[in-house]
Amino acid sequence: MFESFEKIPVQIFETPQKGSQFAAQEIAKLIHQKQSLGQNCVLGLATGSTPILLYKELVRMHQQEGLSFKNVVSFNLDEYYPIERNATQSYWTFMHQNLFNHIDIKAENIHIPNGQWGKEDIKKHCDAFEKNIESAGGIDFQILGIGSNGHIGFNEPGSSIYSKTRLINLENNTRIANQKEFQNISQVPRLAITAGISTILKAKRIILLAWGSKSSIVAQSVEGEVTEKIPASLLQTHPNCSFVIDEHASTELTRNKSPWLTGEAEWTPKLIRKAVIDMALKTGKPILMLTNKDYNDFSLGDLLAEKGGSSEINLQVYYMLRDSITGWPGGKLNAILPGHPERCEIHPKKVVIFSPHPDDDIISMGGTFMRLHDQGHDVHIAYQTSGNIAVTDEFVTRFLDFAVGFEELSNIDNGISSVILEKVSSFLEGKKPNQVDTDQIRQIKGLIRRCEARATCRYVGLKPHQIHFQNLPFYETGTIQKNPMGEEDVLQTIALLRELKPHQVFCAGDLADPHGTHKVCLDIIFESFKRMKAAGDEWIKDCRVWLYKGAWQEWDIAEIEMAIPMSPDQVMKKRNGIFIHQSQKDMVPFQGDDSREFWQRAEERNSNTADLYAKLGLTKYAAIEAFVRWHF
Repeated sequence: MFESFEKIPVQIFETPQKGSQFAAQEIAKLIHQKQSLGQNCVLGLATGSTPILLYKELVRMHQQEGLSFKNVVSFNLDEYYPIERNATQSYWTFMHQNLFNHIDIKAENIHIPNGQWGKEDIKKHCDAFEKNIESAGGIDFQILGIGSNGHIGFNEPGSSIYSKTRLINLENNTRIANQKEFQNISQVPRLAITAGISTILKAKRIILLAWGSKSSIVAQSVEGEVTEKIPASLLQTHPNCSFVIDEHASTELTRNKSPWLTGEAEWTPKLIRKAVIDMALKTGKPILMLTNKDYNDFSLGDLLAEKGGSSEINLQVYYMLRDSITGWPGGKLNAILPGHPERCEIHPKKVVIFSPHPDDDIISMGGTFMRLHDQGHDVHIAYQTSGNIAVTDEFVTRFLDFAVGFEELSNIDNGISSVILEKVSSFLEGKKPNQVDTDQIRQIKGLIRRCEARATCRYVGLKPHQIHFQNLPFYETGTIQKNPMGEEDVLQTIALLRELKPHQVFCAGDLADPHGTHKVCLDIIFESFKRMKAAGDEWIKDCRVWLYKGAWQEWDIAEIEMAIPMSPDQVMKKRNGIFIHQSQKDMVPFQGDDSREFWQRAEERNSNTADLYAKLGLTKYAAIEAFVRWHF
């Protein structure tokens, strides 16, 4: 069973929302139990994006179900240093905005390390923090998140299992991952105060939450060796710890990645493909060179027994991969291709490419985008959000300065634009970190990105009527934190789809987007199709939905259902298309924990996919863009 691989119990939920609801219910049970005994409930709390849904659910339970926090004493894990308590980015502010301001916890029961402590007194304050936890009776229930390097709290790799609350240096990748909370990387503190590993392990119960792109570090922490190099792996030593994760964060666990090793395998074509590809890559052999001995050595003897010799299985998997490769993403006119991933009989197709931000189309599927247009299909681009949050302030003054100069050159009265430039420049000069832009500045930033998107579409060959700017309302908060999917977002998307009635829809299935925009955009599309199907829209019977991945990750090769190869010239053409988005080049304000530019990420990802196909014995291409079909 998979429990023999997982050294920490893992509970997998379909979505982060459901996992957060479970954790909230567990906390509520403990609070009620302690209330019945007349005791305080001591909670250890985490910050960051991971527990936000948990806190929302606890607030809902308080407001709608009467859950009281009057007997709760809380201790937060960490805080940046130095930082003012009322700073927008402080965890003091975070906790009050997301939880404490909305429940009835007593102010004196809230304990958060103070980023304003004098450095000479830090050790004294940290010792006092530890003693306060002891005086409260210890942590009853500790909530944790996990960093991509395995840190818990701000205990970076190398933190001792005996460490206590202290001041610590933050690794650069941790600072990059947290850059979204600040204007730029230089403003992210290099130090933080954190509860130690020893402090965490003293908690009576621990739940670690992990969503989306954390699959690799979750697997290492749960199934790997206990090592201080991966602080979360030290949780294996705790008697009452569990991981609560969503399906995307579970993909690297043995039960999902290699279920045949657990004795739980049901040999479907999809699983056979996964197992054989995994074996081929580990042996370094092309698929057609695998032998019966390889199957036995890789614990796939049961597959041989059930499906026959290695030669037949090899051919089956080889043909699956071969048939996924096509230079005709919309199908080939007048062709009969039984194994082709797309239908050939409908030609030309009407195609809608949904792009969460105004550059995801060219970054994630630029080669396919251009092929679809060049092969005669009616391609429409729907830019779901304005993307204005990702434009630097410098670009605003640069373009306003151009507008003033253009009017002057053209003998047009530039009085109004000059006043706007002066007003905007004055605001930006005095702008505080994380201060929300004025509506006018946000509109200018959105215009900059629309101009870049239009230029990209012209570069590909699209006409103005094929370009649609949705500016979905959920995105327009002016801050990094976006609203959940709303009714207007869905209705607007349904209206566009019903107007165009496409045969193909491409949308971003990349849930590793560090700011959640891609996830909301995908949910909106899914909800729209579900409603239209329930309403009996006839046209969707002829529509297929394909998912691409964005700037942060690629589909596992065993999942790919349509692979679009690219020549070296096509790779360069795609790169030039990405370069059109000048506001996103060289320095992007919010790019997650990957410091490379988007064109570099895309090229490496596409090149790596092509290399994997070649290693498996298929034709070697310069690059490949990959897609998986969503069945609604």
